[in-house]
Amino acid sequence: MRLLLIEDDKELCEAVEVHIKKESFELDICNNGEDSFYYLENTAYDVIILDRMLPGMDGIKILEKIREKGNMTPVIMVTAMNGINDRIDGLDSGADDYLVKPYAVEELLARIRALLRRPRKMENADCIEYSDLMFYTNTHVLANEKQNVSLSKKEGALLEFLLINKEKIITREQILSRVWGKDCFVEDGNIDNYIFFIRRRLKAISKKVVVTTIHGIGYRLEIKGDRDV
Repeated sequence: MRLLLIEDDKELCEAVEVHIKKESFELDICNNGEDSFYYLENTAYDVIILDRMLPGMDGIKILEKIREKGNMTPVIMVTAMNGINDRIDGLDSGADDYLVKPYAVEELLARIRALLRRPRKMENADCIEYSDLMFYTNTHVLANEKQNVSLSKKEGALLEFLLINKEKIITREQILSRVWGKDCFVEDGNIDNYIFFIRRRLKAISKKVVVTTIHGIGYRLEIKGDRDV
């Protein structure tokens, strides 16, 4: 599981990082709102921990922009502002949970685990379009303007997850959790096999979209030639 902590209190970041790593989670940290968009545009996260009071751009504005872009990653908003209206503002802006400072890191971890247990809808739309392809989520059909191919249920789940997080790095652990289930034992080679299947399907339908291997981390669905890896 990969988490993003957006917090300007560096001492608090260090304390949280120690506990997060004990839980075997991966953690990225940024200390201001502007930098957070770089992380969010390039990496898929399972939970975002967002401080409300940040230099430059406050947490409410960041959260609104995250949701406007269609990113539905669970967000825990953290703040010293504990009035009822403050909590309402945070939740109404799209937060999934609200934690008041000072807090025990153990409570933060419990709230993270609770959010991770919630089932998440991968996509509301019946069709996801990207570049020159269309993927129909209900029927697992991948198509362009002239032809189409049918995918197995597992292939469809994997491609859907990649499409929802297009142009972001997806770790192997995230793929296991989202496609197979976090408690399911899967041999490592199974992921490689299904990535191979997806690449073969994409090659048949799209001249532009590829799955790039990010060595030692995972994969990224992107348009061929858009960036150097």
